[in-house]
Amino acid sequence: MAPPIRVALLGYGLAGAVFHAPLIAAVDGLALAAIVTQSEERRSQARREHPGAALLGSAEEVWERAGEVDLVVVASPNRFHVSLARAAVAASRAVVVDKPLAASVDEARALVRDARERGVLLTVFQNRRWDGDFLTVRRLLEADELGTVARFESRFERWRPQLSGGWRETGEPEDAGGLLYDLGSHLIDQALQLFGPAAEVYAELDARRAGARTDDDTFVALTHESGVRSHLWMSAIAAQQGPRFRILGSAGSFTKSGLDVQEDALRDGGDPRDPGWGREPEEHWGELSTGDGARRIETVPGAYQRFYEGVVGALREDAPPPVDPDQVVAALEVLDAARLAAAERRVVLLG
Repeated sequence: MAPPIRVALLGYGLAGAVFHAPLIAAVDGLALAAIVTQSEERRSQARREHPGAALLGSAEEVWERAGEVDLVVVASPNRFHVSLARAAVAASRAVVVDKPLAASVDEARALVRDARERGVLLTVFQNRRWDGDFLTVRRLLEADELGTVARFESRFERWRPQLSGGWRETGEPEDAGGLLYDLGSHLIDQALQLFGPAAEVYAELDARRAGARTDDDTFVALTHESGVRSHLWMSAIAAQQGPRFRILGSAGSFTKSGLDVQEDALRDGGDPRDPGWGREPEEHWGELSTGDGARRIETVPGAYQRFYEGVVGALREDAPPPVDPDQVVAALEVLDAARLAAAERRVVLLG
């Protein structure tokens, strides 16, 4: 049996503690060898939850013992994603970067190029490609249940009328805060995965809450080269949320409400190895409407752990990375175009 892939996790906030560490622990072939955090509270939490991992105070300690690590996971605040990933590449360590990969498309392109030139695996944690509702939509499209799609609507809305005070709401541009970077990184990626490259981008980025310095009520419209129009909403001020997905096609439509269950399960200490992981209650299933009437569609079980299973396959079997970094760069091109479109109040053409 091959020895486990030793993982160093940089950051133990929400991304590191709730998402990456539990998923790493759940996947065969991976071993969480080190956790980097300076917070005493988070060090205590990490010690309880992952007693086998060494606790380090800085990324520099990881580079000093790079020979003891095979994979670096960057789960730091966004402004440090590129610098930490670049250091991992320079140390010839495979690297997973939480989304967004970078604050600009130019930084992302340079990082991807550097990793490729050094022959180092670089991939990005676009975990919502493994949301159950997204997998369900993909299955419906592959089965041609909707016919020719005209419009794709996707929402990620919350009710958080007061600021939390974190950098995502009040930070500087280099922090890559705001909903466009936070949730738009997911919604744009999903739309491109389903319907292909975007040709035109329009966006509205608003900071509605008192004291907000970054967008908290956001709309992005894409016209894909395929002709599909994607309308994407992100909001922190939605006391009543719209449907998560609504898709209109020539043969029917599909509507799905509610969010994927995995994030809440991870927050509650759930384990992806548990029976029934990622399954959604029947009352939350979506509805497919056609000329023959309407029927409920069982939600495909979500499976975030597949991302790290893909990392193992890429490192051990030379399989493609679970998320192609070139696809992430393409999504960042759309994100940059959305910022420009909102600033100049116009449609931006791509390509």
